[in-house]
Amino acid sequence: QVRLVESGGNSAQAGGSLRLSCAASGHLFNTYIMGWFRQAPGKDRDFVAVISWNGQHSYYADSVKGRFTITKDVAKNEVTLQMNNLIPGHTCVFYCVGSPRPERRRGIGVEYPREYKYWGQGTQVTVSP
Repeated sequence: QVRLVESGGNSAQAGGSLRLSCAASGHLFNTYIMGWFRQAPGKDRDFVAVISWNGQHSYYADSVKGRFTITKDVAKNEVTLQMNNLIPGHTCVFYCVGSPRPERRRGIGVEYPREYKYWGQGTQVTVSP
């Protein structure tokens, strides 16, 4: 059984930074992707960023490019999302996601929630003006 545990959610002021981490336990398969979605109150879950199992390939939503950075500690099987220059619109719950993914489909359809088999419980991020 795979378990994803998020940490690092908290509060920040606009223009500030936060770092989220997600630790995976259990067997995710030989090749997989891990990353983040977010969900604002009353809205659907939106893709943020994902990274390949070896940390060599990353994919971002256009809205966060240049502002968020996803990295992976392969030895620890942990994914980190560094969020800079935050705005109040970033206030939402962030979910860690993971799923087996063959190399040939590594970056295909990663923006769809249905592609992910495992989800964390979510961590709240609040950005004040």
